Parts: sequence; structure tokens; C-alpha cells
Amino acid sequence: MPELPEVQALVDFLASRLAGLAVAGVDLGSISVLKTFAPPPQALVGRPVDGVTRHGKFIDIDCDGTHLVFHLARAGWLRWSDPLPQTAIRPGTSAIAMRVRFSDGAGFDLTEAGTKKRLAAYVVDRPLAVPGIASLGPDPLAADFTRADFGALLAGRRTQVKGLLRDQGVLAGIGNAYSDEILHVAKLSPFALAGSLDEGQVDRLWSALRATLHGAIDAASGKPAAELKDAKRAGMRVHGRTGQTCPECGDVVREVSFADSSLQYCATCQTGGRPLADRRTSRFLK
Repeated sequence: MPELPEVQALVDFLASRLAGLAVAGVDLGSISVLKTFAPPPQALVGRPVDGVTRHGKFIDIDCDGTHLVFHLARAGWLRWSDPLPQTAIRPGTSAIAMRVRFSDGAGFDLTEAGTKKRLAAYVVDRPLAVPGIASLGPDPLAADFTRADFGALLAGRRTQVKGLLRDQGVLAGIGNAYSDEILHVAKLSPFALAGSLDEGQVDRLWSALRATLHGAIDAASGKPAAELKDAKRAGMRVHGRTGQTCPECGDVVREVSFADSSLQYCATCQTGGRPLADRRTSRFLK
């Protein structure tokens, strides 16, 4: 799933590529991808692109006051083509859920692999009309989001810190991969309770959050959409590296599996050398 750094890279790419262009066409390859009905997608046609912004993991293309907003979910992606193929999309016959063409002949396809279709697109008059945007917590990289604000979010919460970092209603934009990375840099157990962290641990988590996300954004900056997935995987310290060597201490990277996801961590760096138990068979290590 693309998270804040990859989504920001896509936003920056689209903003530079779409400057001065207008929407020339919108075609649906999947009716279910569109979650709104008014305005219709055709309302975008002929409108100039005024800007591209990010709300958490949502991408927002402002077309003269009418917004095309989309969320790539777990298996969605944006595939840019210059020029865009002229062939018509036949609904239900490919992974293409939506095709957007611009006035210079270039454009992008929103694609989704797998059987669980969660990619979502919205055509709205204002971004806050999208429920997922309206419920977002603060952006962790916003200039006005401070260490004090972060500490207040953690205070008193009987929530495991891994889950809190991923909760879009608490912080916008962080998912499974970067929460693993942030906790590894901060040297904290993913199952530590957020409200139990002392000031020193909160300081480490705050610094790790900012450094990890800024570093990932810098690494993704300027890369075309087709290279972002590989770049993300290559930059991971522990996430997706079960059985490999921890780059910090040389211990083996371990994993805890869940029904539809997993997390990775280093016992030496994060849990005092004690492996975390799989929740399916025993208790969590706190």
C-alpha cells in the first residue's frame, strides 16, 4: 500500500506534469471505483488543473473547483502514460478502474490488482465531502504539528503504539510499513501501550517519525510512478525483511503474523532481546 512518502511523490509528479493542462476525458473501467454520483465524472472534462495536493493517503486534483480525489488502498496504483493509449476501456476486462486523459494527450490509469476492490475515487466540490478526508487526524509532517501535539495524542491511550501510528483518525498517512520502520528507529516495541511511554521514549518516537518520513520522501522525490514501489521496498530497514539481518545490530529481523497482514521488528533493538509472541497462539509481549 502506498503511504505518505509515496503518495507525496505522486502528488509532486502530478503537480509538475499537469501544470497548465486541462482534463480531456474520464473513463471508468469499474463502476464500483466511483463512490460519488454528483457531480458526474464528465463535469471534470474541459476544466483546467489548478493544483494537486495530498490529504493523508488521498490524492486531490483540483480542476477549477471540482476535485477528483482518489485513494489507492492496498493494491491500487497510478500508471502514467505519455501519450495515453487511445484504446477504449472495456469494463471488467482489465485491472484499469479509471482512466484520466489530459489536454496534451498524456494521462494516467488507476489500476487495482487482486479480488478485493478497495480503490476509491470521488468527484466532489470540496475535499471534506470525502468521508475519509473529513475524519483524518493531523498530518504528522504539517508545520503546525508539534512535539507537544504529538505527546498529547499519546497521553492516556491504552492503545498499542503500532496501531496508533496506523490509525488515520489519529495521524494521517502512516501505514503498516512505515510504522514498522518508525518503531525500529525509535527502538520501541510495536505492542508498547502509547500512554505508558515516558518522555524520553516519546521524544525518540517523535524524532524517528519525522526523520523516517522525511527521509523516505527525499528518497522518493523525482522518481517516476513506475519506480516508487521498488524504491520503497529498497529503503526498508525491517519491514518486509523477515529473516534478514537488522542493519542496526546484526540480529535477525523477526515477524508477527495476523489474519491479513504482518509486522516486522528486531528483538535486540526493540524488545530487550525477547521475541514477540504470535497473537494467534499466545499473549503479546508488552
